[in-house]
Amino acid sequence: MLRVAVVGSGPSGVYTAQALVQQQAVPGVRVDVLDRLPCPYGLVRYGVAPDHEKIKSLQNNLREALEHPDVTFLGNVRVGEGLHPKRLLDLYHAVVYCVGAAADRRLGVPGEDLPGSFSATEFVSWYSAHPDAAPGGFVLGARSAVVIGVGNVAVDVARVLARGAEELRSTDVPDAALAALADSRVADIHMVGRRGPAQAKFTTKELRELGALPGAQALVRQEEAALDPAWADPSGLPGAVRRNVEVLQGWAAQPPRACERRIRLRFFLRPVALLGDDAVRAVRFERTVPDGHGGVRGTGQFEEIEAQLVLRSVGYRGVPIAGLPFDAERGTVPNDQGRVLREGVPSPGEYVAGWIKRGPTGVIGTNRSCAKETVASLLADADALAARRLPPDPLAALRSAGQEPVQWPGWLGIEAAEATLGRRLGRGTVKIPDWNGLLTAARRTG
Repeated sequence: MLRVAVVGSGPSGVYTAQALVQQQAVPGVRVDVLDRLPCPYGLVRYGVAPDHEKIKSLQNNLREALEHPDVTFLGNVRVGEGLHPKRLLDLYHAVVYCVGAAADRRLGVPGEDLPGSFSATEFVSWYSAHPDAAPGGFVLGARSAVVIGVGNVAVDVARVLARGAEELRSTDVPDAALAALADSRVADIHMVGRRGPAQAKFTTKELRELGALPGAQALVRQEEAALDPAWADPSGLPGAVRRNVEVLQGWAAQPPRACERRIRLRFFLRPVALLGDDAVRAVRFERTVPDGHGGVRGTGQFEEIEAQLVLRSVGYRGVPIAGLPFDAERGTVPNDQGRVLREGVPSPGEYVAGWIKRGPTGVIGTNRSCAKETVASLLADADALAARRLPPDPLAALRSAGQEPVQWPGWLGIEAAEATLGRRLGRGTVKIPDWNGLLTAARRTG
C-alpha cells in the first residue's frame, strides 16, 4: 500500500487525490487530504464571487472526489510551522503540496499601506467569510473606490461593490458583510489598468456582467481606449480579446445616464502613489502610452482620482512553507515535473502541484493537467517510496503532534450549521465567518 498526504483541498489538491486513487498502475493507494482550514474546496469556497453560483457548483465535483473511500479529509491541520515537512514524511510515503499562491503582489508605491488601502484578496476574503479575514469596514464611509487591475478578480470586486445588497441576499455572503454593503455609499468605482483594452486580463463573460448590473452603468473613455492601436480595428485580434474590445467599444459609445452607481473603466494609467495623511484620499496615476513593444512608457503627465477605498488587484505570489525550499523570485517551490528539488536534486517523497508548482497561471481546469503530471512523477517513484515503513495510524500521530484534525463528518456539521444559520436569518445557506464558529460546528458533529 502507498500512503500519500496531499496538503491543500482546493482544486489542485482534490484533482491530485482523484488522480492518485483512480490510477490503475499502483494498487492500494490511500490519500489523506490535509488543509489548514476546517473546510474543504480552497478558493472555490473562499475565492469565487458569491454571485457566481455556476462556478461555485464545482464544489459538487470536488465533494465526490473527497468522499471516495480511499480518500480522507483532515482539516484544521497546519503544515509548516505547525507540522514540519520532515515530520510529515515520517507519516506518509509521499507528500504533495498544493497550497496555491496566498499572497498578493504589491504595487511598491508610497502610501500603499494607508488605512483604506487593501489587497483585493482581503476584500474577497471578507465577503467570502474566510475565517482569517479582517473585520468589516472596507466600505465604511467611502464614496469613491479605485480598483487597481483589470483581471477577473478586479472585475469581481468591482461588481460586488456595484451590486445592491438585495441582489446578494440570496447568496452565502456573511450577514455582517451584507449589512455593510447595504449601508455602502460608494457611487463611483474606478477600475484602472496601466495598459490598454487589448491587454486586459478579464474574460468577456465577466466583463459583460458589469454592463448588466441593475442600478449601475459601465463607462469607458473613448480617448483613453483609443490609445490602444487595436481599438480602431480589432478584427485581427484573437477571438477573446476582440470580444473584450467590442464590449468596451459599445460602452464607450453610450452617453452617461442617471443611475446609483458608475463603474468607470480607465486605461493607460499606472499608480505612482496613494495620497492621504491618516487615510487614503486619492490615487495619483501617471498617464502611459504604448511603447511599440507590447508595453507602456510614462508620459510625465499625472492625474489624481479621489478614493476613500483602494483595492489592489495586480496578481498573486506563492508564500514559503517552513521546511520547504522556495524560489522567492518566482514565488514557487523549485521542482522538476512536480518533484521538489532541494539544491537542484529531487527530494524523495516530496512533490508539488498547482500554483505553488507553476505560479499563478491558468484557470481552475488547468490544475487537472498539472496534477496529472505530478501524479505521474509520483507513481514512477512508487516502488522506492513504498519501501519505507510507516507508523500504522497517521491520524493518531497527527494528534500526538498537537494537531486537532476536523474529519469529513465535522465538515458536514459545518455545512448543517451554515444551513441552519441561513434559515434563522431568512436567507439561503450563510457562511460562518469565524474560526470559533466553524470549529464549534465541526466538533458538535465530528
